[in-house]
Amino acid sequence: MGKSAFRGMVSCVLMILFPGSLFAADSNAAMLYTNGAAWVNGVHVPRTSSAIFSGDLLQTRSDAVANINESGSSITVLSDSLVQFEGASVDIEHGGVTVSTSKEIAATAGDVKVTPASNAWTEFNVTDVDGTVRIFARKGALTIDDGKNVVTLAQGQDTTRAETSPDTPDNDKTKDSKKKKDRKRMAGAIPAAGGGVLSSPYAIGIGAGAIAGFTTWVLLQPSNPASPTVP
Repeated sequence: MGKSAFRGMVSCVLMILFPGSLFAADSNAAMLYTNGAAWVNGVHVPRTSSAIFSGDLLQTRSDAVANINESGSSITVLSDSLVQFEGASVDIEHGGVTVSTSKEIAATAGDVKVTPASNAWTEFNVTDVDGTVRIFARKGALTIDDGKNVVTLAQGQDTTRAETSPDTPDNDKTKDSKKKKDRKRMAGAIPAAGGGVLSSPYAIGIGAGAIAGFTTWVLLQPSNPASPTVP
């Protein structure tokens, strides 16, 4: 096979395996560090650190915690928690988080949204257990919007809110409940891998390395094939 034909074949393979969006930098990506068993989108995190992207669903076991680090912010996901990372915010399905940020990272739980009152360094806790949202302003003030009122929580103060506002229409409550069930079902099969091996980022990385190495080796070979008659 000639070099030009081989280059064309490799280009086609790369286009199929790696869409252009995978090569682009993702501004909503962050680093995930785990201490204990954790799962992203139902797939066990096999190493202590990996990338996490906006929209990813993260679950920690009862004896584990996880930390999401991005520029200017750190989100600690507490044990026995299920959260969805949204880049500029974190959506708590169950459990709790501790947020430390200078980028006004928000935390939501049902109808309740907690946001730093300023872009100064702010630290706060939000937990959602059995429909009750508990909020503690560790450093800096917070703005709390529960779908009915918007209030400011001063540094050092704590408060609680119902996860769903009494004024929320029943059909919206049903939709929210269904979304939560779907997300929990997505992360429910924790002991088993939740996705195909070939779809994992680790398999993709290994495949990319193998293709790149093999391509380099072939392209470095002499263009003229060796003749079997050469002594």
